[in-house]
Amino acid sequence: MKALVYERSVSKFAKSRIASALRPGAGATYGPLELVEDLFEPTLPGANWQRVRPRLAGICGSDLATIDGRSSRYFEPIVSFPFVPGHEVVGDLDDGTRVVIEPVLGCATRQIVPMCRPCSLGDLGRCEHIAHGSLAPGLQSGFCCDTGGGWSTRMVAHDSQLHRVPHELSDADAVLVEPTACGVHAALSPGSLDGAVVAMIGAGTLGLATLSALTSFNKPSKLLVGAKHPEQRVFAKALGATMIVEPSALRRAVRSSVGCMAIGDGEIERLAGGADVVFDCVGSAQSIADALSMTRPGGRIVLVGMPGRTTVDLTPLWQREVALVGAYAYGFEHRIGRRTFDLAFELVASHQLGRLLSVTYPLDRYDDALRHAAQAGSRGALKVAFDLRNEKDRR
Repeated sequence: MKALVYERSVSKFAKSRIASALRPGAGATYGPLELVEDLFEPTLPGANWQRVRPRLAGICGSDLATIDGRSSRYFEPIVSFPFVPGHEVVGDLDDGTRVVIEPVLGCATRQIVPMCRPCSLGDLGRCEHIAHGSLAPGLQSGFCCDTGGGWSTRMVAHDSQLHRVPHELSDADAVLVEPTACGVHAALSPGSLDGAVVAMIGAGTLGLATLSALTSFNKPSKLLVGAKHPEQRVFAKALGATMIVEPSALRRAVRSSVGCMAIGDGEIERLAGGADVVFDCVGSAQSIADALSMTRPGGRIVLVGMPGRTTVDLTPLWQREVALVGAYAYGFEHRIGRRTFDLAFELVASHQLGRLLSVTYPLDRYDDALRHAAQAGSRGALKVAFDLRNEKDRR
């Protein structure tokens, strides 16, 4: 089969980090990622596993962080090499059934009995066994050497990971289901937002998916969005944001909306009050610092974007008693009583989120694809994906 393979190489990882500092996405050229034309396809780990032929596979921010050498060392014990990236996948089973993969590799996929408590409750993203059981370590498909990933012509998935795609959904819609599920989980995580003033930092694919989920399932009183690029602002308006501003103007917009005072100036400027909840859909040191500066005392920051190795002054977190919580993956949404992926399918269909897919590339052009994804906003794009539909299997 044909696949993009990520090997363990400290030297190449370092090269990708240096190259990406000069040009985002350059890690694809200088790092440990390699196109292999004749890779052996992964074997089925058990009776409840299926072969999947990817159709489309998205490029996620976490993929880019890995390729560009900017992911945290935290991940080292929970991935296994060599792995084929790609966890946003729509593909076909051997019988022709079109499916979306729910990539978290929890207790069910690892044949662990009894399940850990989170998995038994349906909270797959909190699984305690992602480095144990019958599979090699891997928090998700696309980071595990046993399962393969979507950046290939073949991978495998457990029955519990498979979601049949309704006939009316296009492949473009289907490949947006997984990132939309992340947005749904994030949007529901703070509890009811009735009457709340909410700010959102970042309006890329993940931010827009979260925005879409907020306006559908957990409607705040006001929803203020900091969007950097014109295409992002167009979609944020269409998806129901109350106000859309440049990122640098978001704190001022929050101040105006809640009627609070500002304290300090320059680098240490912050609001005396602030938003009830801030969704950080970027995950950088700067975005976390910005979120802390505009969240009210006793408020909440939901970290939706994956952070890398960052240094942030947490003094305001302590002094203002702000809760900083992560929102990773998905599972079962207890407040609504439904699986996150079921809600994501509905949201993709009702808001036509397949529109967020801007461009696709064949695997042979992976350098171009990853550079485009790394510079998506400035190039007027949102989601970038690999298109495997015309690839021939090779072994």
